Amino acid sequence: MIEDPDRPRKPAEHEIGCDLSLLSAGEIDARITLLKQEINRLESAKEGKLAGKMAAESLFRTSK
Repeated sequence: MIEDPDRPRKPAEHEIGCDLSLLSAGEIDARITLLKQEINRLESAKEGKLAGKMAAESLFRTSK
């Protein structure tokens, strides 16, 4: 999908390093949940990359 550069972008739900002083405890909890979900997504992607790398290495590994 091609993104239209003229279309306004939805603001990020959380920006790393942003000021947290104006957030309620509930809003902070929501951001923690969001970030934990993102960490899980990143870890899953990493596992997939590592599995692909290991498969490639085993395919091209020479036996002695």
